[in-house]
Amino acid sequence: MAAPNLQQPSFLLANLKADSTTKPLLQRCQNLVKIIDDYPAKELHLIFPWLVECVFGSLDGVLTGWNLRFLNSRSNEYNIAMEFLDPNGPMMKLVYKLQAEEYKYEIPVRYLPGPVKESIQEGVLPDCPLFHNKLQLPLSGLPTLNLALNPFEFYMFNFAYSLITPKSYPPGQHGSNTDSAYFMLVDTYLKYFLPTEGSVPPSPFSNSRGSGTAPSPRSPSVYFAGHGVHGPSLFKHHIFHQPSVNADPAAQEIWRSETLLQMFVEIWLHHYSLDMYQKLQSPQVKEPFSPTEEHVLVVRLLVKHLHAFSNSLKPEQLTSSTSAHSHAHTSPLEEFKRVVVQRFVQQKLYLFLQHCFGHWPLDATFRAVLETWLSYIQPWRYTGEKTNPQPNQNRTVPDKWASFVQENLLMYTKLFQGFLNRAVRTDLVIAKNALMVFRVSKVFAQLNLSEMIQKGEQLFLEPEHVLHHRQPRGYLSPNQAGSYLSSRQRVVTDTVFRVKNHVYALEGQDCQYKQMFGTELRGAVLKLIQIIAQARQTAKRISDQSVEVVGKNSFLTWFGIGSANLNNTFSGSEPEETEECLKKVHEFLDRALENLCQVFRLNPGQLTQLLSNLDTSEDDFNHTQLPDCIQGEDGLILTDLGRRQIINGQRRFDFVYQGDPELLPIRSYENALLVRVLYRISSLVNERFGGRMNALCSRPDFLGRLSCHYLRNSDSTAKLRKYPVTRHMLGRSRQPRLSLRPLASYRMLLTLLLFYMFGFLLSLGPISSTLLILLGGFLYGVLMTLIGDKLKSH
Repeated sequence: MAAPNLQQPSFLLANLKADSTTKPLLQRCQNLVKIIDDYPAKELHLIFPWLVECVFGSLDGVLTGWNLRFLNSRSNEYNIAMEFLDPNGPMMKLVYKLQAEEYKYEIPVRYLPGPVKESIQEGVLPDCPLFHNKLQLPLSGLPTLNLALNPFEFYMFNFAYSLITPKSYPPGQHGSNTDSAYFMLVDTYLKYFLPTEGSVPPSPFSNSRGSGTAPSPRSPSVYFAGHGVHGPSLFKHHIFHQPSVNADPAAQEIWRSETLLQMFVEIWLHHYSLDMYQKLQSPQVKEPFSPTEEHVLVVRLLVKHLHAFSNSLKPEQLTSSTSAHSHAHTSPLEEFKRVVVQRFVQQKLYLFLQHCFGHWPLDATFRAVLETWLSYIQPWRYTGEKTNPQPNQNRTVPDKWASFVQENLLMYTKLFQGFLNRAVRTDLVIAKNALMVFRVSKVFAQLNLSEMIQKGEQLFLEPEHVLHHRQPRGYLSPNQAGSYLSSRQRVVTDTVFRVKNHVYALEGQDCQYKQMFGTELRGAVLKLIQIIAQARQTAKRISDQSVEVVGKNSFLTWFGIGSANLNNTFSGSEPEETEECLKKVHEFLDRALENLCQVFRLNPGQLTQLLSNLDTSEDDFNHTQLPDCIQGEDGLILTDLGRRQIINGQRRFDFVYQGDPELLPIRSYENALLVRVLYRISSLVNERFGGRMNALCSRPDFLGRLSCHYLRNSDSTAKLRKYPVTRHMLGRSRQPRLSLRPLASYRMLLTLLLFYMFGFLLSLGPISSTLLILLGGFLYGVLMTLIGDKLKSH
């Protein structure tokens, strides 16, 4: 009962709004707990929409609410929010309190997923029964259509929608953290309303107002009269029978579970229909919705839990699921587990993943999409059974999963084709990309899986005339059944029909199916194997070059004799190109090759013959790895084919600094003051004596070659000729110049100090030591010039 000194509702809402801007979250939640306990539903009804918006933000993204997506366990407000929004917390208590009074709350149709909104606007009943019998006739003069949802539906709609609402990230935070309050709440709600053990706890107000707490079982989906025309039936309130006092209590046992799952699936996955996906194949069509990495991670959490939920079905219910008499003894929760994945998730997740495979950027963030796909096609990972396979031994898929593989055939074959199309355009020298190829190959190399996929393809390709003697049936969509608990599809024992029904429902009756183990796809796999082999050689070359550079510079450059090779220090080497990552690339790609050979039954002889087409010599290898070019007067010139290879990520040039070496950023091993002073001195010398140095280096005799040794960087010029450079860049690299920057190196300074100390021990003065150092440098130059002349003559 309400307290005797209750305020008017308008004052209550006004006070709460004022508190929301002045009081901390803890105090606001404490006040709300007291209000929820003390006030009756009639007055709480007025503050409920505001409170939901205050927590989850507005549907248009203008108001951010509590920022649950960015609230992590390191925040002081994390535990407060989790306790308030817990399934047994104050917020859910408010939902149940209002649910008992049958209040309704409106949601504009424009915020519904694209296919649902399109169906309603065309006057067609949406596939999902969640949105049936909820349209409200707009007020006169207002063209906006609204859905009237009960409190539980309204709460879950806003909770689910807050994931896809575009919001700006707070400074220093990202939206893909799996430890955020939002991610943990999704996990908590799934475990509570879709339990793998026991049953769903009853709501506190389930007996207060008869059956008004839950929607009644719904009849199968039907179309409105006047398909595609806005007729009066679109706004007719009593299309389906209304809740009855005598409604079956068992059928209403899991209405919250069904509502939560349908809301999550519709809001998170149902953004693409089959017709819409086919239109998206045209590059002129703009994407209606682009998921984020955070969105996909939450979808993966949903997929993993649904597998665990479905696999918790009791064995006796699973074995008796084909018996017509068994359904009378099956609890609604057990029946729900039996159909949840196939009938609720399959079609919408397939189109969702198809879109991601075709439109996601070619970068490492695709790992979230990939793992979501791999989680769905491996339900045997979520059985709760403890398995300890050997480290290098593939898991064997039990025979009982053959029916799942066959009834999800496109999830394995069509999406594998989509992954192949991405993999051949990805830089596999990067460890994260190589890991993704290895992960997919490892999953499909599981023993018994490829045989199951082949069997499913054989069943689908069975000629139609074989089915003529059987009872005629129409191909059904996974969404045809209204409420999946009140009216079930009849059991289909014909495996061929079930496989064909699955493919036609997801791809349409006129689909052109490509076999996973057919000639065309096998050719694509062989192309991927060649790209993997090329990536392995590229990784080996980069690794060898890094070892060579380290070995060359480790000793000689310490004494200032070797080249400091400033270009290598500015190569832009990414973390993926470190020695450790390159070793991982080798391991991932080697195991991926083994797995692909196992899946597609390539014997060692075929693999050797395939890889023999790759050039093994270092020069030829470098040539095949570079984009297609022609040799010009000043270096390589890209062809149109070479440009396409770079755009598609098939080949690339190594990063080489092509600017003035004197202007490279000051290194940690250099003295900043000396670098600047020596640069000014060398610039003055080059500016004043540049003509004379040029004339000296142009001489054809020994003196000219000796001058080039000191005044020209021949290594840099030779490297630039292997890359597409302008005539200006190449000409500038050939100009003779004095470079004093090596003298600013701490290693060089230490070397000179050691020489002077050694001269002091030999009773040599500074001038004598300096002359000896200059003489040594001159003799070294003469020796290197003579060696160079001999090499050229040979």
